[in-house]
Amino acid sequence: MSATPTGREPRSVALIGPAGAGKSTLFEALMDAAGSPVKRPADPRNRPMTTELRLGHCTYLGDSWAVIDCPGSVEFAHEATAALAAVDLAVLVCEPAPARALSAAPLLKALADAGVPHLLFINKIDTLEGSLRDTLAALQAYAAAPLVLRQVPIADGGAVTGYVDVVSERAYRYRKGQPSELIRVPSAMTEAEREAKSKLVETLADHDDALLEKVLEDIAPTPSELYADLRKDLAAGAVTEVLLGSADLAGGIRRLWKALRHDTPGVAETASRKGIVPEGPPLLQVFRTVHAGHTGKLSWARVWRGAVKDGVTLAGTRLGGIYRAPGGEPTKVAEAVAGDTVLLGRLDPVATGATISIVAVDPLPFPAAPPPVFALAVTTTDRKDDVKLSGALQKLTEEDPSLSVIHTQDSGETVLAGQGEMHLNATLDRLARSYGLKLTTAKPSVPYRETIRGAVHQHGRLKRQTGGHGQFADVKIDIAPRERGAGFAFIDKVVGGAVPRNFIPAVGEAAAEAARKGPFGYPVVDIAVTLTDGQFHSVDSSDMAFRTATQIAMKEGLAAADPVLLEPIDRVSVLVPNEFTARAQRLLTGRRGQILGYAEKPGWSGWDEVEALVPQAELHDFIIELRSQTMGLGTYRRAFDHLAESRGEAKPRAA
Repeated sequence: MSATPTGREPRSVALIGPAGAGKSTLFEALMDAAGSPVKRPADPRNRPMTTELRLGHCTYLGDSWAVIDCPGSVEFAHEATAALAAVDLAVLVCEPAPARALSAAPLLKALADAGVPHLLFINKIDTLEGSLRDTLAALQAYAAAPLVLRQVPIADGGAVTGYVDVVSERAYRYRKGQPSELIRVPSAMTEAEREAKSKLVETLADHDDALLEKVLEDIAPTPSELYADLRKDLAAGAVTEVLLGSADLAGGIRRLWKALRHDTPGVAETASRKGIVPEGPPLLQVFRTVHAGHTGKLSWARVWRGAVKDGVTLAGTRLGGIYRAPGGEPTKVAEAVAGDTVLLGRLDPVATGATISIVAVDPLPFPAAPPPVFALAVTTTDRKDDVKLSGALQKLTEEDPSLSVIHTQDSGETVLAGQGEMHLNATLDRLARSYGLKLTTAKPSVPYRETIRGAVHQHGRLKRQTGGHGQFADVKIDIAPRERGAGFAFIDKVVGGAVPRNFIPAVGEAAAEAARKGPFGYPVVDIAVTLTDGQFHSVDSSDMAFRTATQIAMKEGLAAADPVLLEPIDRVSVLVPNEFTARAQRLLTGRRGQILGYAEKPGWSGWDEVEALVPQAELHDFIIELRSQTMGLGTYRRAFDHLAESRGEAKPRAA
């Protein structure tokens, strides 16, 4: 079976956009129009939110395509950024409401930073209220390149029923579930169409001297000239085309396909943009990993150069199958060629983001996973499943680099950390559904510490006689506070052999061990323990006896030295649109945060970064409240800064 249908080299596009914009509906409509329908819910109203990439292969007018549907929630944003590393062009799907434009801002920034050519598809155009001009102005505020409108909506009785194509000057009426009908351009639309075309030509003329000369001489450019300029400027990131449609009605879908067919760069252009030279052995990059039941591990990869056949050795591992996904279902093929987006079987050592070939190659850039912002401690309901849980988590973190697992020594907890409550709930659902694991969850323990305010001199004595050799040891120690961050220190000041040299290491080790659990149940830090004197018995003294005596002295001494609980304080950087800066500051201060300042985020026009010091105990669900107060757009990073005396509601750890 041929990997690639006849036509031009395979190309790949990603559908990205804010949650609720209708990307999945658009994905299904595009696949339907290409004659390669995918599975969809029986009742569209019950459509589950997309939480992972969906891949569909199809052919449109003889060209081979891979279409990737990306999750819209910010909690699954790494899936989308990973897909952007593997495509020729992205379609940013937006809603027609100006108030929703802000939700597209992070995606427009990500596209600009990645240098990925993209066009905008304003979906749900049939629900447009007000002026499309307002929507475009709102989106333009966050777009790096000028937005050029390719279509003008036709309204009938206040509802959008079709569009006029600005370049071809043809009009179409939407027909639900069918191709749009060619109609005469309504006379009322002539002026709006002329104005839109004039703006399009002026924008393109900014990048084409020949076109500018025609504009100055009042010579109308031909449609073919405009199409050529649009394609060139789109590939260069100089303009962003804007198309309209309604995926629910299948309106504008074939026009979108035609735009993709004419304007999407080929794999050679995309590879060149990435700095990949055309000559050399086959070159592929893995952008997603999936553990898929009977097929085992599947590595989703883009072929940037050359061709590979099933059974070839890639990255030192024999390839165990090449698959395409017509209709969304894996189908085995014999070969993958440059431009193909395929699933590769059983490349077990290969990680997401890896660049692979038949020889050793330098890695291509790949987006790093964002740091976690929400965490849960997870426990199996049946201890026999602990090993099973460990293996399942290893597979899931391999699939999703934005998910991490932390095993904490202090509490013994297994902590699952990710991008938000929804992200972790989806992971827990996957653990239950795919691995049969029943888990309980809890708020992770805060790594409190203890220290002391006062200094004490403490005596510890062990004297036992149980028949035969007894146990005897006597120690006198000073316990004193040290500067914050100085750690634990043991000092030997014994003179005259009061404690023999061979027993002193046992005293130091016992003191350090005793400091692992202070009066409140947490490790004790920043103290100095000095051995000043003691006694021994030539027969009954031993390492164990001196350990026990030291532990007695430490337990009594720490309790008498004015102990205090310390809590970790994190340095937090909150990123929000500047209209939400005041809200972010109130959220931080409401969680005992100390605001250090705020300023516009470099490279993020209209966004502020707020710096603060916040107790770690206050940050467990901070991301949930932050997003609820910022249209789901706010995020933050944190790093441990220092320990401070606890003024919160921390309680002693249970024994």
